[in-house]
Amino acid sequence: MGSAGPPGTLVLDVTATLAGQAVPVRLGAQTWGTLNSARDNAVLVCHHYTGTMRAAGLNPDGTPGWWDDVIGPGKAVDTGRYLVVCANTLSNVQALDPAVVTTGPATPHPDGQPWGGRFPAWTLGDLHALQLDVMRALDVTRWHAVIGPSFGGMQALQWAARTPELAPRVAAIAASPAAGPALQGAFAPLLRDVAASGGLEGALRLISLFGFGADGLARNFTATDFGAYLRSRMGVASLPHVLDIGRAVLTHDLAQVGAADELYRRWRAGGLHLLTANVTVDQFFPAAEMRAFAEASRAAGVAHTHVEFPSPNGHLGCIMDTHAFAAPLRALLATPQPRAAPAGVGSGEAHD
Repeated sequence: MGSAGPPGTLVLDVTATLAGQAVPVRLGAQTWGTLNSARDNAVLVCHHYTGTMRAAGLNPDGTPGWWDDVIGPGKAVDTGRYLVVCANTLSNVQALDPAVVTTGPATPHPDGQPWGGRFPAWTLGDLHALQLDVMRALDVTRWHAVIGPSFGGMQALQWAARTPELAPRVAAIAASPAAGPALQGAFAPLLRDVAASGGLEGALRLISLFGFGADGLARNFTATDFGAYLRSRMGVASLPHVLDIGRAVLTHDLAQVGAADELYRRWRAGGLHLLTANVTVDQFFPAAEMRAFAEASRAAGVAHTHVEFPSPNGHLGCIMDTHAFAAPLRALLATPQPRAAPAGVGSGEAHD
């Protein structure tokens, strides 16, 4: 994993197997804080659907990173204590931003032309494998924690299900144990239809409607121009990438990784600490989906903290109303270290 750009910017450059196909992959990452001598304080932050590696600090336009309220010195994810790492996903939506390093349909194939429809239909399992590569490249045995909101929360839950030994603390904010009816039956079909007729602007309009909800749109755009907001996002967004991540999120289902009873057994035995937080009015992830999972998890003896909170910003409360879950997130990261990771896990010999 080499450096590229300013300090704290890294690039993962690997050949990955995606849907059975070997693909040269480049993913950019940003870091904050310092790895300690024991190399056990690294926190992986997974970004949301339209997010990038810029989780904290300032963006090039001077605005704060999307989770800057919780990442930084003295904050819930204290960069004075932890090395915080946020890497771009495959098919990052903001692929047209020259500083956002990603691989997907709109990026060059080895033949020099865009991948387009040739890009393999990767899954969240494939993304987890790439994040394992990030962990190994940093030469850490396991993460101190894996956390994230929305699509990032899905990724964090994949770590809990696939390799809990390597992620002893997991926080999934505004997510669900599986892509449910709202995503499978409503959002995904609508996204395909709207993209076909309305292009990139239509797709971003739909994502914003589901993200903010009607109340959030009224709150944030009654006095400002919603169209201008969409056009500003269109400047760096790629429609093929919007659609590809929209497809990939539908592959999220913890039951496909392991039966619930087996997951709970492994989490209880390994000492996993799990935090889930959901917005009470969420058009993507109804709180009831995670609430039922959390109740079953706790009944099975898992150290699972679940909170729910209202937000005037709808689903996007997971980014805009971080005060609602900052305290339990800080508490999660402060939980005692469980037993050591099994031998060989750091080299990839984990459950998958």
